[in-house]
Order: sequence, then structure tokens, then C-alpha cells
Amino acid sequence: MLLSQAKENAMQVNVGTIDRAARVVVGLGLVGAAYAGALGPWAWIGIVPLVTGIIGTCPAYRMLGIDTCGLRRS
Repeated sequence: MLLSQAKENAMQVNVGTIDRAARVVVGLGLVGAAYAGALGPWAWIGIVPLVTGIIGTCPAYRMLGIDTCGLRRS
């Protein structure tokens, strides 16, 4: 029972709409700059906000207890 509850919580959406949009924009900007060679290889870190914005789940938010998503399922 504990394992199924952990699986359910693992992918629960915890990133709100505005936060997701900002992550995607910043992520695309950083990845684009890395691809163009404008910011160097560290700009590839933009993949992290891009992916978390697309899937709507942020592991760091989960660890810190942050939730910017207003939608709650009963």
C-alpha cells in the first residue's frame, strides 16, 4: 500500500500554469542559446526547466513542499 501511494505522489502535478509557461520559455531560450553557442555548454541546463514545465512536475518543489498548482483532485 505504501508503494502504490508513493507512485501516485511521484508524478502528481505541482507546477501551476504560469510557472509552467515561464519554465518552457526560459528552457527554450537557454537550449536555443546553447545550440547557437551564445552562452556555452552550461546553457544546456535549460533542459531541466523545459522538461519540468512540459510534464508539470518538479522534484525540487516536491522536496521543498512547494505547490504552485491550484488544481486539487479529491
